[in-house]
Amino acid sequence: MPLSGGGQMPSDEGTSLIPLNKARKAYESADPLASKTYHDSKEMGGEMGESVEMHQTEGGMLKPIIFGGLDGILTSFAIVAGAAGGRLEPSVVLILGFSNIFADALSMGVGEFLSSKAENEWILSERRRENWEMENYPEGEIREMIDIFISKGMSPPDAESVITTMAKYQDFFVDMMMTEELGLQVPDDDHVQESFREGVVMFCSFATFGAFPLLGYVIIPSLFPDLPVETLFLSACIITGIVLFLMGCVKSLFSVAHWFWCGLETLLLGGTCATLAYTIGQLVDGIVH
Repeated sequence: MPLSGGGQMPSDEGTSLIPLNKARKAYESADPLASKTYHDSKEMGGEMGESVEMHQTEGGMLKPIIFGGLDGILTSFAIVAGAAGGRLEPSVVLILGFSNIFADALSMGVGEFLSSKAENEWILSERRRENWEMENYPEGEIREMIDIFISKGMSPPDAESVITTMAKYQDFFVDMMMTEELGLQVPDDDHVQESFREGVVMFCSFATFGAFPLLGYVIIPSLFPDLPVETLFLSACIITGIVLFLMGCVKSLFSVAHWFWCGLETLLLGGTCATLAYTIGQLVDGIVH
Protein backbone atom coordinates (compact mmCIF):
# COMPACT_ATOMS: atom_id res chain seq x y z
CA MET A 1 0.00 0.00 0.00
CA PRO A 2 1.39 3.40 -0.89
CA LEU A 3 1.71 5.45 2.28
CA SER A 4 -0.61 3.90 4.80
CA GLY A 5 0.74 2.27 7.89
CA GLY A 6 -2.56 0.49 8.48
CA GLY A 7 -2.10 0.92 12.24
CA GLN A 8 -4.66 1.16 15.00
CA MET A 9 -6.43 4.42 15.56
CA PRO A 10 -8.08 5.45 18.81
CA SER A 11 -11.83 4.98 18.90
CA ASP A 12 -13.92 8.10 19.26
CA GLU A 13 -17.60 8.76 19.80
CA GLY A 14 -18.10 10.95 16.76
CA THR A 15 -16.55 12.24 13.60
CA SER A 16 -18.27 15.62 13.30
CA LEU A 17 -16.39 18.82 13.95
CA ILE A 18 -16.84 20.23 17.43
CA PRO A 19 -16.10 23.96 17.76
CA LEU A 20 -13.11 24.88 19.89
CA ASN A 21 -14.33 25.83 23.34
CA LYS A 22 -13.14 28.65 25.55
CA ALA A 23 -10.57 26.45 27.29
CA ARG A 24 -8.83 25.63 24.00
CA LYS A 25 -8.96 29.25 22.89
CA ALA A 26 -7.41 30.27 26.21
CA TYR A 27 -4.61 27.74 25.66
CA GLU A 28 -3.96 28.87 22.10
CA SER A 29 -3.78 32.50 23.18
CA ALA A 30 -1.69 31.65 26.27
CA ASP A 31 -4.22 33.40 28.51
CA PRO A 32 -4.28 31.76 31.98
CA LEU A 33 -6.93 34.19 33.24
CA ALA A 34 -9.31 33.16 30.47
CA SER A 35 -8.66 29.50 31.28
CA LYS A 36 -9.40 30.08 34.97
CA THR A 37 -12.57 31.99 34.13
CA TYR A 38 -13.79 29.18 31.88
CA HIS A 39 -13.13 26.41 34.39
CA ASP A 40 -14.74 28.38 37.20
CA SER A 41 -17.87 28.93 35.11
CA LYS A 42 -17.82 25.25 34.09
CA GLU A 43 -17.86 24.17 37.74
CA MET A 44 -20.74 26.54 38.48
CA GLY A 45 -22.73 24.90 35.67
CA GLY A 46 -21.98 21.39 36.88
CA GLU A 47 -25.48 20.80 38.22
CA MET A 48 -26.89 21.49 34.78
CA GLY A 49 -24.63 18.91 33.12
CA GLU A 50 -22.16 21.46 31.79
CA SER A 51 -19.14 20.41 33.83
CA VAL A 52 -17.69 18.14 31.15
CA GLU A 53 -15.10 19.96 29.08
CA MET A 54 -15.49 19.57 25.32
CA HIS A 55 -12.66 18.15 23.27
CA GLN A 56 -12.26 17.43 19.60
CA THR A 57 -13.57 13.89 19.16
CA GLU A 58 -13.19 13.51 15.40
CA GLY A 59 -9.42 13.02 15.57
CA GLY A 60 -9.83 9.23 15.34
CA MET A 61 -10.93 9.56 11.72
CA LEU A 62 -8.20 12.06 10.90
CA LYS A 63 -5.72 9.30 10.09
CA PRO A 64 -7.78 7.44 7.45
CA ILE A 65 -8.96 10.73 5.92
CA ILE A 66 -5.50 12.30 5.67
CA PHE A 67 -3.63 9.07 4.90
CA GLY A 68 -6.23 7.92 2.43
CA GLY A 69 -6.47 11.32 0.79
CA LEU A 70 -2.71 11.81 0.52
CA ASP A 71 -2.19 8.25 -0.72
CA GLY A 72 -4.93 8.67 -3.30
CA ILE A 73 -3.94 12.05 -4.70
CA LEU A 74 -0.20 11.30 -4.69
CA THR A 75 -0.66 7.87 -6.25
CA SER A 76 -2.89 9.34 -8.94
CA PHE A 77 -0.64 12.31 -9.60
CA ALA A 78 2.43 10.08 -9.67
CA ILE A 79 0.79 8.16 -12.51
CA VAL A 80 -0.06 11.40 -14.30
CA ALA A 81 3.43 12.81 -13.78
CA GLY A 82 5.14 9.59 -14.82
CA ALA A 83 2.95 9.34 -17.91
CA ALA A 84 3.67 12.96 -18.80
CA GLY A 85 7.38 12.36 -18.35
CA GLY A 86 7.09 9.29 -20.54
CA ARG A 87 4.97 11.19 -23.12
CA LEU A 88 2.03 8.79 -22.98
CA GLU A 89 -1.34 9.58 -24.55
CA PRO A 90 -4.10 11.09 -22.33
CA SER A 91 -6.30 8.03 -22.90
CA VAL A 92 -3.56 5.83 -21.44
CA VAL A 93 -3.25 8.17 -18.45
CA LEU A 94 -6.99 7.92 -17.75
CA ILE A 95 -7.04 4.11 -18.07
CA LEU A 96 -4.04 3.67 -15.79
CA GLY A 97 -5.18 6.34 -13.38
CA PHE A 98 -8.78 5.32 -12.71
CA SER A 99 -8.13 1.57 -12.71
CA ASN A 100 -5.24 1.99 -10.30
CA ILE A 101 -7.12 4.41 -8.02
CA PHE A 102 -10.14 2.20 -7.40
CA ALA A 103 -8.09 -0.99 -7.08
CA ASP A 104 -5.76 0.68 -4.57
CA ALA A 105 -8.68 2.31 -2.75
CA LEU A 106 -10.29 -1.09 -2.22
CA SER A 107 -6.99 -2.55 -1.10
CA MET A 108 -6.41 0.32 1.32
CA GLY A 109 -9.92 0.09 2.77
CA VAL A 110 -9.80 -3.67 3.28
CA GLY A 111 -6.29 -3.47 4.70
CA GLU A 112 -7.28 -0.73 7.13
CA PHE A 113 -10.29 -2.75 8.33
CA LEU A 114 -8.39 -6.02 8.76
CA SER A 115 -5.33 -4.51 10.43
CA SER A 116 -7.42 -2.40 12.81
CA LYS A 117 -9.66 -5.36 13.70
CA ALA A 118 -6.67 -7.66 14.24
CA GLU A 119 -4.94 -5.18 16.53
CA ASN A 120 -8.09 -4.64 18.56
CA GLU A 121 -8.52 -8.39 18.99
CA TRP A 122 -4.89 -8.72 20.13
CA ILE A 123 -5.33 -5.90 22.66
CA LEU A 124 -8.46 -7.55 24.05
CA SER A 125 -6.61 -10.86 24.38
CA GLU A 126 -3.91 -9.05 26.37
CA ARG A 127 -6.59 -7.53 28.56
CA ARG A 128 -8.06 -10.98 29.27
CA ARG A 129 -4.60 -12.15 30.33
CA GLU A 130 -4.12 -9.13 32.62
CA ASN A 131 -7.58 -9.68 34.10
CA TRP A 132 -6.77 -13.33 34.78
CA GLU A 133 -3.52 -12.35 36.49
CA MET A 134 -5.38 -9.78 38.60
CA GLU A 135 -7.91 -12.40 39.69
CA ASN A 136 -5.28 -15.02 40.55
CA TYR A 137 -2.40 -12.94 41.90
CA PRO A 138 -3.54 -9.38 42.65
CA GLU A 139 -0.61 -8.68 44.96
CA GLY A 140 1.89 -9.07 42.13
CA GLU A 141 -0.07 -6.81 39.77
CA ILE A 142 -0.49 -4.18 42.47
CA ARG A 143 3.22 -4.26 43.21
CA GLU A 144 4.03 -3.83 39.50
CA MET A 145 1.78 -0.78 39.26
CA ILE A 146 3.28 0.75 42.41
CA ASP A 147 6.76 0.38 40.89
CA ILE A 148 5.56 2.03 37.66
CA PHE A 149 4.10 5.01 39.50
CA ILE A 150 7.24 5.37 41.59
CA SER A 151 9.33 5.37 38.40
CA LYS A 152 7.17 8.23 37.13
CA GLY A 153 8.15 10.36 40.13
CA MET A 154 5.49 9.57 42.73
CA SER A 155 6.68 8.91 46.29
CA PRO A 156 6.37 5.27 47.49
CA PRO A 157 3.71 6.03 50.13
CA ASP A 158 1.59 8.02 47.68
CA ALA A 159 2.01 5.39 44.95
CA GLU A 160 0.95 2.64 47.33
CA SER A 161 -2.07 4.64 48.50
CA VAL A 162 -3.21 5.49 44.98
CA ILE A 163 -2.75 1.99 43.53
CA THR A 164 -4.36 0.28 46.53
CA THR A 165 -7.41 2.49 46.10
CA MET A 166 -7.66 1.92 42.35
CA ALA A 167 -7.24 -1.85 42.77
CA LYS A 168 -10.62 -1.96 44.54
CA TYR A 169 -12.21 -1.38 41.12
CA GLN A 170 -10.97 -4.30 39.07
CA ASP A 171 -12.18 -3.35 35.57
CA PHE A 172 -10.86 0.18 35.97
CA PHE A 173 -7.58 -1.12 37.39
CA VAL A 174 -7.08 -3.63 34.56
CA ASP A 175 -7.64 -0.88 31.98
CA MET A 176 -5.12 1.26 33.85
CA MET A 177 -2.62 -1.60 33.76
CA MET A 178 -3.13 -1.93 30.02
CA THR A 179 -2.27 1.74 29.56
CA GLU A 180 0.55 2.15 32.07
CA GLU A 181 2.18 -1.27 31.89
CA LEU A 182 1.66 -2.27 28.26
CA GLY A 183 1.03 1.10 26.62
CA LEU A 184 -2.19 -0.18 25.01
CA GLN A 185 -5.56 1.55 24.70
CA VAL A 186 -8.45 -0.84 25.27
CA PRO A 187 -10.90 -0.59 22.34
CA ASP A 188 -14.62 -0.03 22.75
CA ASP A 189 -17.14 -2.85 22.65
CA ASP A 190 -18.13 -1.88 19.10
CA HIS A 191 -14.55 -2.05 17.83
CA VAL A 192 -15.51 -4.21 14.82
CA GLN A 193 -17.96 -1.59 13.58
CA GLU A 194 -15.37 1.09 14.27
CA SER A 195 -12.75 -0.80 12.26
CA PHE A 196 -15.22 -1.23 9.41
CA ARG A 197 -16.01 2.49 9.49
CA GLU A 198 -12.30 3.29 9.33
CA GLY A 199 -11.94 1.03 6.28
CA VAL A 200 -14.87 2.70 4.52
CA VAL A 201 -13.47 6.16 5.29
CA MET A 202 -10.07 5.10 3.96
CA PHE A 203 -11.62 3.77 0.73
CA CYS A 204 -13.76 6.87 0.14
CA SER A 205 -10.94 9.26 0.96
CA PHE A 206 -8.47 7.48 -1.32
CA ALA A 207 -10.90 7.26 -4.25
CA THR A 208 -12.22 10.81 -3.89
CA PHE A 209 -8.92 12.63 -3.59
CA GLY A 210 -7.26 10.30 -6.08
CA ALA A 211 -9.70 11.42 -8.77
CA PHE A 212 -8.67 15.10 -8.58
CA PRO A 213 -5.44 14.91 -10.65
CA LEU A 214 -7.37 13.14 -13.42
CA LEU A 215 -10.17 15.70 -13.64
CA GLY A 216 -8.13 17.91 -15.95
CA TYR A 217 -7.77 15.01 -18.39
CA VAL A 218 -11.54 14.52 -18.40
CA ILE A 219 -13.06 18.02 -18.24
CA ILE A 220 -10.60 20.20 -20.18
CA PRO A 221 -10.48 18.08 -23.39
CA SER A 222 -14.29 18.14 -23.58
CA LEU A 223 -14.31 21.94 -23.28
CA PHE A 224 -11.15 22.71 -25.27
CA PRO A 225 -10.39 19.78 -27.58
CA ASP A 226 -7.53 21.56 -29.36
CA LEU A 227 -5.35 22.16 -26.30
CA PRO A 228 -1.98 20.35 -26.25
CA VAL A 229 -1.21 17.50 -23.85
CA GLU A 230 1.20 19.73 -21.90
CA THR A 231 -1.75 21.92 -20.89
CA LEU A 232 -3.57 18.91 -19.48
CA PHE A 233 -0.58 18.04 -17.32
CA LEU A 234 -0.32 21.66 -16.17
CA SER A 235 -3.97 21.63 -15.13
CA ALA A 236 -3.37 18.42 -13.19
CA CYS A 237 -0.44 20.08 -11.41
CA ILE A 238 -2.53 23.11 -10.46
CA ILE A 239 -5.49 21.05 -9.22
CA THR A 240 -3.24 18.73 -7.24
CA GLY A 241 -1.33 21.61 -5.70
CA ILE A 242 -4.52 23.35 -4.57
CA VAL A 243 -5.97 20.17 -3.07
CA LEU A 244 -2.72 19.31 -1.26
CA PHE A 245 -2.55 22.79 0.24
CA LEU A 246 -6.20 22.61 1.37
CA MET A 247 -5.64 19.19 2.94
CA GLY A 248 -2.75 20.64 4.92
CA CYS A 249 -4.96 23.52 6.05
CA VAL A 250 -7.62 21.08 7.25
CA LYS A 251 -4.94 19.12 9.11
CA SER A 252 -4.06 22.30 11.04
CA LEU A 253 -7.47 22.16 12.73
CA PHE A 254 -6.14 19.29 14.83
CA SER A 255 -2.85 20.88 15.83
CA VAL A 256 -1.49 24.18 17.13
CA ALA A 257 0.44 24.83 13.91
CA HIS A 258 -0.64 27.71 11.66
CA TRP A 259 -2.86 26.71 8.75
CA PHE A 260 -0.56 28.26 6.16
CA TRP A 261 2.52 26.33 7.26
CA CYS A 262 0.57 23.06 7.47
CA GLY A 263 -0.73 23.64 3.95
CA LEU A 264 2.72 24.56 2.64
CA GLU A 265 4.30 21.51 4.28
CA THR A 266 1.78 19.15 2.65
CA LEU A 267 2.18 20.90 -0.70
CA LEU A 268 5.98 20.64 -0.64
CA LEU A 269 5.98 16.98 0.37
CA GLY A 270 3.45 16.14 -2.33
CA GLY A 271 5.38 18.17 -4.88
CA THR A 272 8.54 16.25 -4.05
CA CYS A 273 6.80 12.93 -4.70
CA ALA A 274 5.39 14.22 -7.99
CA THR A 275 8.76 15.56 -9.13
CA LEU A 276 10.37 12.20 -8.44
CA ALA A 277 7.67 10.39 -10.47
CA TYR A 278 8.03 12.82 -13.39
CA THR A 279 11.82 12.46 -13.39
CA ILE A 280 11.64 8.67 -13.35
CA GLY A 281 9.14 8.79 -16.22
CA GLN A 282 11.52 10.89 -18.26
CA LEU A 283 14.46 8.60 -17.50
CA VAL A 284 12.56 5.45 -18.44
CA ASP A 285 11.27 7.11 -21.63
CA GLY A 286 14.83 8.05 -22.55
CA ILE A 287 16.04 4.49 -21.98
CA VAL A 288 13.17 2.87 -23.92
CA HIS A 289 13.39 5.27 -26.86
